[in-house]
Amino acid sequence: MNSSIAHFRFYEELNDFLPTDKKKRLFPYSFSGTPSIKDAIEALGVPHTEVDLILVNGNSVDFTYRLRHDDRVSVYPMFERLDISPVVRLRAEPLRCTAFILDAQLGKLAKLLRMLGFDTLYRNDYTESEVIRIALEEERIVLTRNTALLKNKSVTHGIWIRSTVPEEQIKEVICRCDLISQITPFQRCLVCNGAISPVHKEKIAHHLPPNTAALYNEFYQCNCGRIYWKGSHYDKMKSRIARWIQES
Repeated sequence: MNSSIAHFRFYEELNDFLPTDKKKRLFPYSFSGTPSIKDAIEALGVPHTEVDLILVNGNSVDFTYRLRHDDRVSVYPMFERLDISPVVRLRAEPLRCTAFILDAQLGKLAKLLRMLGFDTLYRNDYTESEVIRIALEEERIVLTRNTALLKNKSVTHGIWIRSTVPEEQIKEVICRCDLISQITPFQRCLVCNGAISPVHKEKIAHHLPPNTAALYNEFYQCNCGRIYWKGSHYDKMKSRIARWIQES
């Protein structure tokens, strides 16, 4: 079967998935038959969850479009500040409540998201199928460093985390998901993800270090039993959060 040629160009952060010779330029893509444009994009390394708009020969198309010889394809990421409602927007509608599930490589990021108050599931032994199943059943956004996971056709909301540094990862998520207005710090247990609530000092005094019991009167507890209070670390955590928001 003869090969056909289409020409692709990817924009902005979608170039993170491409080799150097394909970044920020129009390049040829050889194919046989009439593959869907979704299959072609993912064959080039870009997960469908990262794509928000596809133009073929200047016309907006969806993922089912069948690629043809001589097509010129422009592929765009999510538009945060540009209204593209008149064209075929490919990303699913935003979830009503922002909640996450993270794969095994993002344990430190999970704690930072919980610090900001976001419902964040994480276990270091989740399988890919478990991550996808839970994400669908509980309407959670998948955060991962594994691009293959986001190429699974069942994943509707997912983000590939570019950085390997937790402090950069949290700023990336705040920006990509537009989270600033949703941040409610210190509402969740950093370890188990449970909601924390005020608890009378007398009820948990026997669990406190002597100096803590003497210096503090306001305490919070999770159902897992962990106790939190606004110690010296509290101001440091507030400063970190303020910096993340400013730099996002």
